Amino acid sequence: MTQPSKKTIKEMPIHSTDITIPDGINKTLRIAYVDEPPFYWTEHNGVKGADIELAEAILQAIGVSSIEYHLVTFDELLPGVQAGKWDMNVPIFVTAERAKDVDFSIPVWSLGDGFVVQKGNPKALAAYEDILKSNDAMLGLIPGQIQFDAAKLAGVSDNQIILFKNQPEAIAALLSGKIDAFAATTVGNTAIVNTHPELETVPFENNKEIKIPVGAFSFSKDNQVLLQAVNKQLRKYLGSENHRTNMAKYGITKAEIDGIVPGGSIK
Repeated sequence: MTQPSKKTIKEMPIHSTDITIPDGINKTLRIAYVDEPPFYWTEHNGVKGADIELAEAILQAIGVSSIEYHLVTFDELLPGVQAGKWDMNVPIFVTAERAKDVDFSIPVWSLGDGFVVQKGNPKALAAYEDILKSNDAMLGLIPGQIQFDAAKLAGVSDNQIILFKNQPEAIAALLSGKIDAFAATTVGNTAIVNTHPELETVPFENNKEIKIPVGAFSFSKDNQVLLQAVNKQLRKYLGSENHRTNMAKYGITKAEIDGIVPGGSIK
């Protein structure tokens, strides 16, 4: 884990004027994140991303004045927040297994998955089953993410999987030809391709019978005061014009928002 960086929350349009911080919540909060654009990533001048903006808007509305960001690996997120190393995690996919260890906020987005492949998709990989059909195809995954579980459920064997600790390592392997595909969210994959024109995205075909997974902030089960305060502000903010405008800058649009705020607002 790298040294945390501290950021004062800037003044920005907020949906609520109630900034009296609830008892039990510190004015400086600690958030753990990983490098996965466009949701969260590190730049020379600080931490950026759609979910970073969302966290700052919600926490400012609660009364938090500064955030200490901790860059970690994906598999450190849940144990770290459980152990009290930080107060909350950036949004990740909600699963029943993860909910045994942490409490999730209400959902903040719903996202489909897909592959990033070399331009032209030389091995015609459009689903996990295609990895199986191609004896020499190698799939890049990050342990602990739901794409790993999905690949294993589809029958992809260990000898066709290479694990990476983070997205930049996986993309470097794809560019060098060490792997043939990297599985992640379609929104995230679009961000990758925008900076690597030699790659392309292959969205998975949506099965209408299967509900698209949702993501949410996560907290220690002992931190109910912060969870409830975050949920209160999320219910006011999600689906608002300000929320949609801020998310659209990162490629998160109606498709990803309306799945968690039918009709444009949470009741």
